[in-house]
Amino acid sequence: MAKRNFRFGNASVDYYFAGGFAVLKDIVKPADAVLLIDENVFQHFLSKFKKWRTIVIPSGEKHKVQSTVDKIIEQLIELGADRKTTLVGVGGGVVTDITGYVASIYMRGISFGFVPTTLLAMVDASIGGKNGIDVGVYKNMVGIIRQPSFLLYDLLFLNTLPDKEWKNGFAEIIKHAAIRDAAMFRQLEVNDLSFYQKKKKDACFLIERNAVLKSKVVQLDEFEKSERRMLNFGHTLAHAIETQYNLLHGEAVAIGMVFASKLSEELLGFKSHERLVKMIERYSLPTEIDFDKQKAFDVLRSDKKKEADFMNFILLDKIGKARIEKIPLKNLYNYL
Repeated sequence: MAKRNFRFGNASVDYYFAGGFAVLKDIVKPADAVLLIDENVFQHFLSKFKKWRTIVIPSGEKHKVQSTVDKIIEQLIELGADRKTTLVGVGGGVVTDITGYVASIYMRGISFGFVPTTLLAMVDASIGGKNGIDVGVYKNMVGIIRQPSFLLYDLLFLNTLPDKEWKNGFAEIIKHAAIRDAAMFRQLEVNDLSFYQKKKKDACFLIERNAVLKSKVVQLDEFEKSERRMLNFGHTLAHAIETQYNLLHGEAVAIGMVFASKLSEELLGFKSHERLVKMIERYSLPTEIDFDKQKAFDVLRSDKKKEADFMNFILLDKIGKARIEKIPLKNLYNYL
């Protein structure tokens, strides 16, 4: 097991890479914790959770809403959870988002940690302290930035992960490579999805590399005033179409990256648009979708990245180097 520590402002987060779920009892005592678990994970790994107090929630983005939060809080009260309780999210990005949000508001804040069980959660969603819920078609509109106490990585959870969820996670890995790691981009071009599914040691190294990359970006800019905005590459259009068209997050991000890449080509002379498209296709992710321009724009202009009549849009100078461009909303509408 490899343990690393990252400091974010006043918070210190321990990362336990390839630690195994059994390590959890050494991080937090079962008597002092409540596990918030995705129902699919709970059913697949029932024996792992027998000695823990658990709250099981339905799978899927549609449940990342306030009504789910209310039900969780009611169950925490019934379980006698107090200010010394640690809430541990065991699941994908929906679970980690909700866990951090609930822990931040229950009794005005209790400790929390994550055991991410999907590739997307391992490389992206569980890292950086963004916690929140959706409001209608508006993604992550309500929430807070607050860091977990720990992240525990057990790659055995990936053994039951469907192919679509592997692809979902690789969208964020491709994003990280495109904005900040040209060497990793080249590595991804050499391999493919099936390689990492079969070669768990290589998958482990790739997951840690992405977790560290994102963590270092967040260290520079925890509250997303500048550098952290780079992590939104592909996400502006993604958030505008994801819920409306019932897309997985990674599918929406893949389409969003293609759009942002094409804009980079037109506005900055980015020379690797086709290369990025081929990469996305290599990992069996979509590159286009028919969508209603006006409906997408109506959601897009309520995005948190908007400032006045401009959108802070992430473009690429080259593979491995991104920049923030302020694009007038009226121009963005025309580009759509």
